[in-house]
Amino acid sequence: MFTRILTTACFAGAIAALLLTLMQSLWISPLILQAEVYENAQTPHEHVHEQHADSHEHEHNNETWAPEDGWQRTLSTFAGDLVVAIGFALVLSALYNLRAPTTPLHGMLWGVAGYITFCLAPAAGLPPELPGTMAADLSLRQDWWGATALAAATALALLVFSRHGFWRLAALVLIAAPHLVGAPQPADHHALAPDELQAQFRMASLLVNAVFWVVLGGLSGWWFWKQPTVDDPLNVA
Repeated sequence: MFTRILTTACFAGAIAALLLTLMQSLWISPLILQAEVYENAQTPHEHVHEQHADSHEHEHNNETWAPEDGWQRTLSTFAGDLVVAIGFALVLSALYNLRAPTTPLHGMLWGVAGYITFCLAPAAGLPPELPGTMAADLSLRQDWWGATALAAATALALLVFSRHGFWRLAALVLIAAPHLVGAPQPADHHALAPDELQAQFRMASLLVNAVFWVVLGGLSGWWFWKQPTVDDPLNVA
């Protein structure tokens, strides 16, 4: 079973990561590059009156490597996408042991559940932001994001697997609770990029992630379904 989960995750994750990187290169990256133009234009020139020793230290720190625009940035993006895609595919493949998909459509439905849990529900309070956007403390946002994803996953499980009205009502409360509390927000919400660019980026991010999750779920469900089960000794030749 472990081999089945691992091979499913690697197969589905690799293909989904390739698709995600392609969509990001065509749609997301150009928007980020436009936002970086506004960000770089507003970057203040600091350390002008620093002492010579301090300026030498800052010059050394500024030499930290970062991928350049072009193939380096695309390759770095793919590497990150691959890790994330395989990780999420491992989660889906493990969940297939609860209710194994019998068609690729079932895997796509699991993918939709993953999209709601890890993207749509958190984005309702913390939408994707372009570079140059003021944000609340990172640890607070991470805590809220994790709590929201956990609440959404639990709520979806109750809605799908429970038949009692009480638990379905509890699921609705769980979905709403993080948003009633409210996501952490900065004291002064300010973005360097225009509102139109922000809106395009948010819509593009949501749509790209939707395609990614549906494809990841469909591929992982199909591969998990197609692989023979050898855990039963009677099935081993």
